[in-house]
Parts: sequence; C-alpha cells; structure tokens
Amino acid sequence: MFNLDKLLRDNIRALVPYSSARDEFQGEAKVFIDANENSLGSPLTRWYNRYPDPHQWKVKEAVGKIKGIGPEHIFMGNGSDECIDLLYRAFCVPGKDNVIINPPTYGMYEVSAHINDVEVRRAVLLDDFQLDLVHLETLVDEHTKLIWICSPNNPTANSMKRQDIEVILNNFPGLVVIDEAYINFSRHRSFIQELSDYPNLVVLQTMSKAWGLAGLRVGMAFASEAIIEVYNKVKPPYNISQATQELALKALDEVGQVNDMIRSLVELRERLSLELSALPVVITVYPSDANFLLVKTENARGIYEHLLREGIVVRDRSKVELCEGCLRITVGTEKENADLLKSLSAYEPKAHRPSGQT
Repeated sequence: MFNLDKLLRDNIRALVPYSSARDEFQGEAKVFIDANENSLGSPLTRWYNRYPDPHQWKVKEAVGKIKGIGPEHIFMGNGSDECIDLLYRAFCVPGKDNVIINPPTYGMYEVSAHINDVEVRRAVLLDDFQLDLVHLETLVDEHTKLIWICSPNNPTANSMKRQDIEVILNNFPGLVVIDEAYINFSRHRSFIQELSDYPNLVVLQTMSKAWGLAGLRVGMAFASEAIIEVYNKVKPPYNISQATQELALKALDEVGQVNDMIRSLVELRERLSLELSALPVVITVYPSDANFLLVKTENARGIYEHLLREGIVVRDRSKVELCEGCLRITVGTEKENADLLKSLSAYEPKAHRPSGQT
C-alpha cells in the first residue's frame, strides 16, 4: 500500500519551508518594497529588478492547458536534473535508502544518487532493451524508495512496454518515476493522464527536446498534488528566472510550430535511419522513438575519432553495457545529416590503425 507520508524523510516531513516575500503576498499592488530588491531598476530593463513568481503559475497554467492537467499537479524545475535531485533530497535518507535504475539509461539518476549518498541498484535491461521485471523485483527491499524508468530510453531510443510499467506501478510501494523527455517523438501515450490512478507516479518531461529550449533549462514534473507540495517545500524559492518564464510562455503559445518541428524531425529520423543502414560501416540502426538513433558500428571509437577530425560530434556509447560498438547520433538538420553521411562514407578503417599494426 502506497503511503507518501511514510516515504518522506523525517527531516523533510518536519521541515518548515522558506517563505519568500512573494509567497506571503499574492495579488495586485502598486508599490513593492517587501523583497529588498533594487527599486531603481537594472542595466537590462526595469522589470528584471524584481524577483519572479516563485511558483510560475502562468507557465504552469499554459502547460496544464496543453497537457490537460491542473497546474497544482505541475512542478517546474531548473531542467529535469533539478526535478531528479529534489526527489532524492525529499525521499531518500543518505547512507540508508536505495533506488533502482535500469541501465543503460540516463546517467543523472546515478550521479544524483551518489551526490546524495544513496545506494544505486541496477536492473540491467534485457537484450531487447526492455525492463527485466524478474531481476528488478529481486532488488526491491524495505529501503527502496524510487524506481527510475526512462521511456523513451536514453541511449537506446526505445519505449518501454506499457504493461511492464503498469506492473511496477501496481506492485511497488515507493515512487515510480517515468522520465518522458523524448515522449513527443513517440507514438506512445504519456503516463500523465494516469496520475489519478497511480498516487505513486511521477512523470518527468522537459522543454529541452521537442520544444527546442535546451538553453533555458526548463524541466517539468507531473504528479499528485501531495507530491507536488513536497517538491515546492524543498525547492529553492526562485528556481526559475523571470526571463526564462517569459520565454517559456512565448514558446507555449506556438504549439502548432512545435508540432510541425516534431513531424519534420521524425521524418528526418526515419530517412537518416535508412541511409545509415545502407553504409558498410554500420551493423545495426536500432528502432527509435526519440530524436536520436543508436547505431551499432564496426569500430565505434575509430569512427567517432574520424568524425571529430571532420568537425562532427556524436556520442560514443561503446563502453556502456548493452551498447558495445554503438554511437548515439542526434537527428540533425538536413544539411547536418548529409555532412554526417558523407563523412561516414569516406571512413576507411585501415587508414586509422595505430602505428606499428598491419
């Protein structure tokens, strides 16, 4: 049985959150002399001398309309990394609790765990990059607080089977965190609409990928009102800047343009996948529900270094478990993809052997 209060760290349960000046006043006013701001303005604009809305209500309302969910179920983070880190801070007792990841997967789940001195248990994916439910179940004990599921997964690009995720949600008493950073490039349904059925569910999304706003660092967590209250209790008071909120709002008004970009990227992805598959140096291009491809090659490191010499940067994942020999390649513009293919076509393995070898 899921019990959020029991999951919380004792110190977080007792925590009195910091109350900012803008938390204490809500509404309209003519004079703001409550927050020790510079009342004369700033070198940029007279508006940025004021602290932003600490709860980003306008942004949450705009996101909520698009996602079909109330703003009280949304947390805005300084990138998804903040959404990840705050779950560790709120629910995992350092040196005592543990979490489960399903590698190969997004590296920050493990990095953030180590920063917070939380044990990481690894249920390595099956050969088809799907969840190993049997192994995962054996790792759960009374101190397991979080299970991290990236779907579509990074770096494998595939979506996890929905029924497998539902099995975990129905049987695990802790929090199940589904990272849907790449969901917009997939045909699969988001789990956001399932929040009312699963009180232990947290869904992460971002404006970095489909929305094209990686430079703004806007992450989103969707969960029950009770879990969002925990997020707001432990977050820094002004974690999303005024400029970021303004730019995010402008972007959220352009849903049609974003959908057009998604369709274009999916078309470019499918074309790039076919063209890569035809190259002699490519062994396999794995199916993708994301804006990148996992590509198994004859000599991943050699190809990676060849591309670097050509001024093309991809991600070498050849040392990651289950990804031996693989490069992760983001879908670029039409020209960028053409440059990549041209460079790969010119790759000659024998020309780049270390000296002394024949």
